[in-house]
Amino acid sequence: MSEIGSGRFSLSGFYERRARRILPALFFVMMACLPFALMWMLPSEMKDFSRSIISVIFFSSNILFWREDSYFAANAELKPLLHTWSLSVEEQFYIIFPVFLIFVWRLGSRNVMLILSAVTLCSLALAEWGSGHKPTATFYLAPTRAWELLAGALCALLMADKMRKPSNALSAAGLAMIVFAVLAYDSSTPFPGLYTLVPVVGAALIILYAREGTWVARLLSMRAFVGIGLISYSAYLWHQPLFAFARLRSITEPSHGLMATLAVAVFLLAWGTWRWVEQPFRRSVHPVLATRRRVFAASCVVGAAFVVVGVAGHAGWRLDGSAVGDVRLADMEQRLVANHGLHSDCEGAQSDSPNCSTSPAPNVILWGDSFAMHLAQGIVASEEGIALRQHTMSVCAPVLGIAHVGPGYREDRARRCIEFNARTLGWLREREGVDLVILSSAFSQLLGNELMIEDGRIIRGDDIDFVAGRIINTVRAIMDTGARVIIVSQSPNSKYNIGRCLLLNERYRGDSERCNFSELANFRAFEMLRRVEGQAAIYWLNANICSNGVCDVMQDGVFIYRDSGHLSKEGSAYLGRRHDWMANFRREAF
Repeated sequence: MSEIGSGRFSLSGFYERRARRILPALFFVMMACLPFALMWMLPSEMKDFSRSIISVIFFSSNILFWREDSYFAANAELKPLLHTWSLSVEEQFYIIFPVFLIFVWRLGSRNVMLILSAVTLCSLALAEWGSGHKPTATFYLAPTRAWELLAGALCALLMADKMRKPSNALSAAGLAMIVFAVLAYDSSTPFPGLYTLVPVVGAALIILYAREGTWVARLLSMRAFVGIGLISYSAYLWHQPLFAFARLRSITEPSHGLMATLAVAVFLLAWGTWRWVEQPFRRSVHPVLATRRRVFAASCVVGAAFVVVGVAGHAGWRLDGSAVGDVRLADMEQRLVANHGLHSDCEGAQSDSPNCSTSPAPNVILWGDSFAMHLAQGIVASEEGIALRQHTMSVCAPVLGIAHVGPGYREDRARRCIEFNARTLGWLREREGVDLVILSSAFSQLLGNELMIEDGRIIRGDDIDFVAGRIINTVRAIMDTGARVIIVSQSPNSKYNIGRCLLLNERYRGDSERCNFSELANFRAFEMLRRVEGQAAIYWLNANICSNGVCDVMQDGVFIYRDSGHLSKEGSAYLGRRHDWMANFRREAF
């Protein structure tokens, strides 16, 4: 603002400062990631990592990760550069904001404040709407994050116009708001909508009112806090790679002790990076970056080198010229591919695709969510020539008239789930010859979450008896069509990725029993199904996998699981054949 006001502002000078601040430490950490990625990543992970390298160079990793997954998805913890999404948002903002500020500055400082306030409110309103309708895009993309950065710009304008008087009360309130958000918010908190006002306003209050002499100023001026502030950018850069690579290398979930040690290592690495990378390059004492031209030239050369590395990694080649992972490892990884059942065509719609039926006249229907999909191979393997049709939608329990609502699964999706189940029942009523319907789901999604019911109302899903009653009503509605019904319980799940554990165990020639896990005795979905038992037939899938409280995840060399809870294709076929699923289903069905 001072440079624009005096006519000295230069875009190239502004971007030079950003480059000196951001790029040296970023490039250093990225370079440090490469050898560990080459050693420890599976072929598909190396491909994803290579894409993220390219996206970081072009400050577009937020767009990449938006397209790939939710920030709080389980596999997000395995992405070493996931955290760079926020750096990309920041740099996208800095590409636009200086030009925008130059333009509006001509309208006068008072109008600048009004215009920036209006843009901030529009961005906040968009974020609040998006957190409920497009949560992943809202989390990652710049238009819904801009208001947080603009809040800082408004603070700068306020302080330039008139220095705020110190205030113990307001600065303490700001600190309390930040601490509250740290302690009270979790992955289920809608973000970055109105909830985000708490930490953002808290930060603004500290900036504006924690002047010299206030309690908060004295607290935050302590050497420990100032030191953390100095190395905070490097600590930000290091934390995700260290934790991600620990999980990538560990066969099971890393211990708390290891993660605590890595947390300490983050600060040690951050201090070293700040001391020997950030400071020299930022102060222009390094000859490579002595002039602005050299800064831009070096940035382009190093960035281009990373793009080459990223393209090579995505194409499937290591830096030493050999394939990323040998052919055996790549083939093994195919054992963990997503299991959509008969075909991916059958996901989320009553598809007319021939891939969703094994016969033009099906007499067995598989209905449910992804925990129904993964039964398809076992059903087909257990009965030669079976006439099976699949009706499945992920995260949509086969229960008439209700669907869960939660983070990532908003009301519009709940409506589609209710409609999907109603159409499936309608399809059954119109068909003759269907003699068995196999229902399966996690069902746990209906417990503890909000539920939408058929009239559009939202209720709490805390009542096990209510959900059990809805399941019983669904079974009766199916039986009214003339078909018999059996419910297959969810496979027991673990807190870690069992499929990846099995693959790493094979890679490092370990003992597969390390991947076994204890069966969860207090699983609420199982408790609910026990209340259904007697009114509907239940096939307890856990009996195929677990004995004496321990679940055996590799049987006769077969990977039973592909992730933390779903059966692999080979595991499903193995269990179906070994335990003669269809004969048991037909014998036990009501």
